[in-house]
Amino acid sequence: MQTANKSLIISNANEIVTLRSKGSTSPLRMSDQELILINNGSLIIQDGKITDILDYPVSNSNSPISEPFTFLDATKKTVIPGLVDSHTHVSFAGNREDELEMKLQGLTYLEILKQGGGIMRTVNATRKASLEELVKRGKENADIMLKHGTTTIEAKSGYGLDKENEIKQLKALRKLNQNCFSSVISTYLGAHALPPEYSNQREKYIDLIIQEVIPEISKNHLARFIDVFCEKGVYSIEESREILLAGKRGGLRPKIHADEIVQTGGAQLAAEVGAISADHLLMTDDDGFRALADAGVIPVLLPGTPFSLMKNEYPLARRMIDEFDLPVALATDLNPNCFCHSMLQIITLACFNMQMLPMEALLAATSNSAAAIGLQKNIGSIEVGNQADLVVLNAPNYNYIPYKFGSASLINTVIKNGRIVAANNPALVTTRECL
Repeated sequence: MQTANKSLIISNANEIVTLRSKGSTSPLRMSDQELILINNGSLIIQDGKITDILDYPVSNSNSPISEPFTFLDATKKTVIPGLVDSHTHVSFAGNREDELEMKLQGLTYLEILKQGGGIMRTVNATRKASLEELVKRGKENADIMLKHGTTTIEAKSGYGLDKENEIKQLKALRKLNQNCFSSVISTYLGAHALPPEYSNQREKYIDLIIQEVIPEISKNHLARFIDVFCEKGVYSIEESREILLAGKRGGLRPKIHADEIVQTGGAQLAAEVGAISADHLLMTDDDGFRALADAGVIPVLLPGTPFSLMKNEYPLARRMIDEFDLPVALATDLNPNCFCHSMLQIITLACFNMQMLPMEALLAATSNSAAAIGLQKNIGSIEVGNQADLVVLNAPNYNYIPYKFGSASLINTVIKNGRIVAANNPALVTTRECL
């Protein structure tokens, strides 16, 4: 790994994928964004920022900087922005691998739940886990994600479902952000399910969220966003509105799990409360899409979820893009039921099962995903002045991401804040110290 203050030059990349914004709206619609490909170019990185994008190779003899730098030869390789995973549940305790066989035998989620599986199994394990155990588990996941090119992670609580354990999860996420290379952005998801001890006291649990947990989170700056699982049998539109607006008053920007199983009007609620994103959207109708577009809400699509649930239905990404010009984002939904660490795999699913073009899927996994957590002005694109979060691919162009699917060898080097933080195959990385 290189030292923190060392400048970095990435030279002679076969393709550098940069972004040109054609509009002034924020967040940008798909039609306002255009990928610009630079062949045989170079990137100059100083103090963790991209300071220049050149359309020619750089060497020690023609370096535009005089200070010592690290040189990375990207011949026959592609440079893309660091991937942004804008919807995860990265820190939890326990696993549920045996439930796969139950699903393959035809058991539904509710039937698995009745047998002691599902989310409550994870809640029980997470409640028993210490803060240190949750940090360790989160770091294990974040480190794997980094090796797959993810440099920024949105991470939710939601497996504590009481004040003590939700706060514990959020404190674990804060420690994780301090102790891993990736940036970890926290979201409070106390309304993920109804805890069993409140099964006949819904209003009492919602009061706990609003009157006790949100003020504690706001006071200690433990989260940036608040989320609700707005779904039939989970939290209603009215309950979700009450919780999200309370979070908003406490300085937490709303997000929402919307229309995943049933069309409930969750997308319209996201627009109404000024949510930064609405996630899942498998069952959203045209009125919902229109509401999201009018309000500037980012749709975050999670194709790994229906894949892991063995469903044949996927979000209607093509209609969102073609008919409503929505700035679609992608995320893994990493959780015990959808245990996917790789945004590269999600890009593949988006292309194969949602008919997104490789260019659209890459935008969705970088700039639009950054917009879904309010960071599009700093990360998610290769532009002068942006933070140098980058991935070097062992591929001649970005189309290889969905084309060469399932290949861990695609990742050559991962760079965070201008530092080389991961190299899946160091033998493929050619670096040298230059003066």
